[in-house]
Amino acid sequence: MSPELWLSLLLICALGAMSPGPSLAMVMRHTVSGGRAPGVVAALTHALGVGLYAGLTVLGLATVIAHQPWLFRVVTLGGALYLAWLGVQALRAGRGEGLRVAKVASGRRMAMRDGLLVALGNPKLIVFFVALLSQFVSADMSVAGRWLIVATATLVDGGWYVLVALLLSHSRVLPWLQRRAVWINRLTGVVLLGLAARVALG
Repeated sequence: MSPELWLSLLLICALGAMSPGPSLAMVMRHTVSGGRAPGVVAALTHALGVGLYAGLTVLGLATVIAHQPWLFRVVTLGGALYLAWLGVQALRAGRGEGLRVAKVASGRRMAMRDGLLVALGNPKLIVFFVALLSQFVSADMSVAGRWLIVATATLVDGGWYVLVALLLSHSRVLPWLQRRAVWINRLTGVVLLGLAARVALG
């Protein structure tokens, strides 16, 4: 994978991780309710779930590309439509949507469970990866290249949510994010719509 292509992957993974949604709300909830340790645990286990989905997607895409290119095109177009829908939803999101946090009981074990289940139980995540990774996976891609994709998605997700947990555990970042959530949603919506167009036309 060329450095330019990897930087594109890095940017898209970062924007995907930073977009407000149930994963961000879950990490915030455990950090606000239980402190730094539960927040970090939730972030790391969520990243493991993301890495698992990324790995399964890369393997699946490689197989589809090699043996069923027509099916790959159908899945890609379906993913493009879904990305476009997510983009429109993000643009229409109101102020603070996806960032409302309720203070509830928390602990490391509960945070570990929630982090993994929020990632694995989110059907949007696997569809997003199918649409996303179709731009970076090829049938002749090396094993190292595929692992680089999986590692990038995992580390970016884990890095972002660990950073969120660390900041929220000793700062006033949460109110700042809540005040600017509408702009985060708008940026995410524009990026998703652009990615959807690229997938559909590619």
